[in-house]
Amino acid sequence: MNRLLTAVAATGAICVALQALAADSDNQSTMSERQQIAQIVGCMKVRMSANKDSSYKVAFKACKKQVIKGSDNSSPDAVEVSGTQPKS
Repeated sequence: MNRLLTAVAATGAICVALQALAADSDNQSTMSERQQIAQIVGCMKVRMSANKDSSYKVAFKACKKQVIKGSDNSSPDAVEVSGTQPKS
């Protein structure tokens, strides 16, 4: 239950932060901001389900970086989970 409340709070904080950024920039459309929110939330869901020990703060930072800066060189479904090594 505590983890659910934290997830809801984190999602709300993301929405508020992105709305504040959208209000500051006039050249970005509302649809692109909504798409970014959806991508960040989806990334956080995948990241948190893949690594139960990671925090929401770490997942948010990594997903935000991936969506905003690194979306050009990776597919939308690709998610890197930090702290894990691929098995060979």
